[in-house]
Amino acid sequence: MDAPENEVFRDSIATVTKEGKRAWIFPKIPKGRFYNKRKIVSYFLLAFLFAAPFIKIGGNQFLLFNVLERRFNIFSFPFWPQDFHLFVISMIIGVIFVTLFTVGFGRIFCGWICPQTIFMEMVFRRIEFWIDGDRTRQMKLKKQEWNAEKIRKRVLKQTIFLIISFLIANVFLAYLIGSDKLLRYVMEGPGNHMGTFVPLAIFTAVFYFVFAWFREQVCIIACPYGRLQGVLLDTKSIVVAYDHKRGEGENGRKKLRKGEDRKALGHGDCIDCFQCVHVCPTGIDIRNGTQLECVNCTACIDECDTIMDKVGMPRGLIRYASEENIEKKAKFRLTGRMKGYIAVLVILTGVLLGMLALRNEVEARVLRLPGTLYEKKENNMISNVFTYKLVNKTTAEIKNVSFKVRKVPATIKLVSATGELNVPEQGIAEGTVFIEVPKAQLKGDKNKLIIEVLSAGELIETTTVNFLGPRNYN
Repeated sequence: MDAPENEVFRDSIATVTKEGKRAWIFPKIPKGRFYNKRKIVSYFLLAFLFAAPFIKIGGNQFLLFNVLERRFNIFSFPFWPQDFHLFVISMIIGVIFVTLFTVGFGRIFCGWICPQTIFMEMVFRRIEFWIDGDRTRQMKLKKQEWNAEKIRKRVLKQTIFLIISFLIANVFLAYLIGSDKLLRYVMEGPGNHMGTFVPLAIFTAVFYFVFAWFREQVCIIACPYGRLQGVLLDTKSIVVAYDHKRGEGENGRKKLRKGEDRKALGHGDCIDCFQCVHVCPTGIDIRNGTQLECVNCTACIDECDTIMDKVGMPRGLIRYASEENIEKKAKFRLTGRMKGYIAVLVILTGVLLGMLALRNEVEARVLRLPGTLYEKKENNMISNVFTYKLVNKTTAEIKNVSFKVRKVPATIKLVSATGELNVPEQGIAEGTVFIEVPKAQLKGDKNKLIIEVLSAGELIETTTVNFLGPRNYN
């Protein structure tokens, strides 16, 4: 049995026809106070997105996600494979932060911060408006035969889309491999780095496909976040909502007629103009309630406020509100669930800050060579062989590195060391070392020694080793 016409939205989406084909969305040009605020936020975030991989603090790239080499920089703090637990905690904090805002304010992240929405609505869509015009002109252009005007507009628009997609792909690559390496590859030419240029071309094609064709379907079909809001939202969550009590009245919405007393007839303030639908970038009718397609972009709020101003009715028929605010005029309050998320967020943030404060910029690991025992040397010396690994997380080379056993008159000999031992910037130094300890200093077959790592005589790190010795010293 087919659903009633006014219930179709429950089992269908605006971007797909009954036959299963793509239904192209032609939204109106949004205008209004929220749209102006979103433009400010979006252009700030776009500037940050394009600048972040080229900003360096203390020699570290501000944001870096080098998955291949397992190197990450978060706000210029470098995370190595040895710091993976810190990176995981950072990601968990980010997820909880987004979850908290979803519980309190719905899908506000999608409408104001998500890169997909920002690029689509503030870059590609605005270019489309500039070339093809508003909703009516775009619909007319699509039906128009392929003449010189249509070809010119299509070629110009798709060329600009492709160029922007290429720029986005380059910035994306700067986040993955580092801005210095990207700039060097650009200067040396793609022919010398085909292994990188091919992925760049693939990224360009993906971005072009997403923003030129797939568009809002990323939010509706591909992104799981829209489904999550059904679990996270409750009647106290602030979302972009239609005030159905005011808009419908007792006898429902009705077209505006001059001189008619709507309230006396029992009709609400909604004049059924469908402008909130026409301006929606995902093609939904917000009057049907919260839907997974809604990205909280506020375009319907601005459009409805404009219509209300024209017909002399108060603004706010569509606004940021919770279900309880509409039904009971209840004010926003922190719920027990939100307080729980805040508590977890504060605890994890404190743990992360504490770990970052205790984290050393140099990590040393000295391990006894597997399968080896101690060796007796001249002058009653006992020798063990160890391997060392020094990780330099800083952007400066660590020079003249040496080892010393704390509080024990031991001798340390580096194997195959030519000259002084240096650890390159953001690099690793590995090798083998012999540690010789007088028998009189040993207290059994297993002895714990503290190894000091020094640079030019200055202590930079300590580690412990298990030193093997004979059980009987007589």
